Amino acid sequence: MQATTGEAKTSVSSLNRRPRILIVDDDPLIQESLSRLIGAQNYETATAGGGRQALDAVGRMQFDVILLDLNMPDIGGVEVLAELSRRGVATPVIVVSGDNAIDSAVNALRHGAADFIRKPYKPEELLKRIGNTLSNQQLEKENSQIQQRLQQSEKWHRFLVNTSPDFIYTLDNEGRFTFVNDRVESLLGHTRDELVGRHFNEIIFEEDQFRAEHVFNERRADARASRNVELRLKCKDGQQRPRVMNGRYRTVEVTATGMYEFPESRFENRFMGTYGVVKDISDRKQAEETVHYQTYHDLLTGLPNRAKFRDHLGRALVYGKRKQLALSVMILDLDNFRVVNDSLGHGVGDELLIHIATRLRQCLADDDVLARLGGDEFAVLLPDASSRLEATVVGHKLIEALNTPLRIKGHELYITASIGASFAPEDGAVADTLIRQTEIAMYQAKSQGGCRIQHWQPAMQEAFSGRIQMEADLRRALASDEFVLFYQPQVDTVTGAIKGFEALIRWWHPERGIVLPNAFIPLAEETGVVVPMGEWILRQAAAQQAIWRKSGLPPVRVSVNISPRQLETADFVGSVLRALEVNQLEPGALELEITENVLMRDVESNAAKLTQLAEAGVMLAVDDFGTGYSSLKYLSRFPIHTLKIDRAFVKDSELDGMSIANAIVGMARNLNLNVIAEGVESIAQLEQLRSLQCSEVQGYLFGMPMSAQEATRLLQEQVQGEVAKAG
Repeated sequence: MQATTGEAKTSVSSLNRRPRILIVDDDPLIQESLSRLIGAQNYETATAGGGRQALDAVGRMQFDVILLDLNMPDIGGVEVLAELSRRGVATPVIVVSGDNAIDSAVNALRHGAADFIRKPYKPEELLKRIGNTLSNQQLEKENSQIQQRLQQSEKWHRFLVNTSPDFIYTLDNEGRFTFVNDRVESLLGHTRDELVGRHFNEIIFEEDQFRAEHVFNERRADARASRNVELRLKCKDGQQRPRVMNGRYRTVEVTATGMYEFPESRFENRFMGTYGVVKDISDRKQAEETVHYQTYHDLLTGLPNRAKFRDHLGRALVYGKRKQLALSVMILDLDNFRVVNDSLGHGVGDELLIHIATRLRQCLADDDVLARLGGDEFAVLLPDASSRLEATVVGHKLIEALNTPLRIKGHELYITASIGASFAPEDGAVADTLIRQTEIAMYQAKSQGGCRIQHWQPAMQEAFSGRIQMEADLRRALASDEFVLFYQPQVDTVTGAIKGFEALIRWWHPERGIVLPNAFIPLAEETGVVVPMGEWILRQAAAQQAIWRKSGLPPVRVSVNISPRQLETADFVGSVLRALEVNQLEPGALELEITENVLMRDVESNAAKLTQLAEAGVMLAVDDFGTGYSSLKYLSRFPIHTLKIDRAFVKDSELDGMSIANAIVGMARNLNLNVIAEGVESIAQLEQLRSLQCSEVQGYLFGMPMSAQEATRLLQEQVQGEVAKAG
């Protein structure tokens, strides 16, 4: 009895409420005795006197067990079982009957009864049957819940697998696909049905077959299993896969592990196949290749850049040394390319470089390497050059290819090139050395007028080293206060009075002595030193002007030459105004001299800057007027005060009667501009200019460029002369 009670209690405790049991019997005494017996076990009971009442009770309430008599006056127990089955009621039924016939029990069980017990019964046996039935019912519920959870888990697993961004697969032990998820179709273009049953080799890119054998046939199932092995998988023929670098394949990383059957003995595991995950890394590889391409190629022309060319040259030198072969290196620099950029803009300049790269490539063999080193500088590697003569022939071919004019955006452009060449192994067998020597040879060709090829010679090193030394000295000169300003007077042609001075820079070199501008200004312009140098000239000229004013000398203007790079700086206007403000000068005390070609480099920007200065009172002179390529249409956009006639037109006065100077003076007079003639060295030239009504003159006739002390003395003498004349 105790064991039965324990089982019942266990069943009860496993339910959320007390088990509810329906007692169906037409005998009231049996109903009462069963109710007392069952109720004593903490079961909830209900009774029905016949089959009809039982069905009504089941319709109103849920029961956990039904105790059912077979022989009842209204509806028999078998009919009740049939009706419960028809209604889909799953409540277990224990038939309690006095019928001893075996057929009755079989018939009851056949109609859905869970158990059969004959009257009279032992109370312990009945309670045990009820406890067992409740336990079985609870187990069935739990099993049903487990099945539902498993089904849901499988459903979610399939959902996660099929919506995974990765291609997931399984292979049998022969390498055939047994499962692939939906990702395979968007990755490679194959449907699941097309791949299942096929061997993995059918989707491996041909060049990766060997490496794929190891990962797709992976048998290891521990930390040694394959992880993130990079491979290429073929796309389905005719499929255009999105964002693929190469439409034939996808680059992926494969992680794979072996699958085993696990019997009772761990020593009898049987290999079942391979499970793998394929991650698409095509976008990452494309980004890496893009970065690599940009690192080693010129983005404008698509040619290899300096780093890539150096790599080509290094490998060619190693190969040449092993095979005892010679090679040639050439560096080509366009002559006067900067003029195109400055006058027509960088858009035209870039188009020109693209066309030039195409022409140069057409002159070379397939094995030759053409690279763009930067700017307008190209490099050529001839890996099979047998002699300097062969390189010379190719060099002339390149120069000749550029002789035909190029038409870019409506402009017909003529371009020449200077080429330096070196020959390995005679000139060296180290890439950096050959490139440096070739560049020196190219600079030598450019210094000889350009449009030529120049082979490297050891003597060039000394000259180039001298240039490097001068650049170093030039950068040091500003800090060491080695520059000084000289002043050349500008004289009124009528009165002979000094109207102004042109400030001219000189370099007091500690070893070479005084160095004239034509020896260092081009280098300063090229290296950028000209910008701080130009600002120093502005400050120094303004400071000298202030000294003269404080000394009571007559007000004269000081003209300062402005370099192209200086004008292009963002703070150019500010640097001019600061020089005036620091020295407490009115803006008219300074005049900026700028050549025509410099004005035309960036018309919009330059006009804005110079207009801003003119509005502040600073004057503008166009230097070397008549030698540039400007037109009056463009010059009219600038606030010009003075035109300076180039010395070449004054020097040739005896030949052409100063016809050009006469035209310039007449134009200036009509535009109400001042005119200064440069390079006046004789009385005859002065008289002619005076007859043309040229406003002012400048030249050796009135004084060579002189120191500030000499210029001061000249101004003092002028004052003294005026005083004596007035007395």
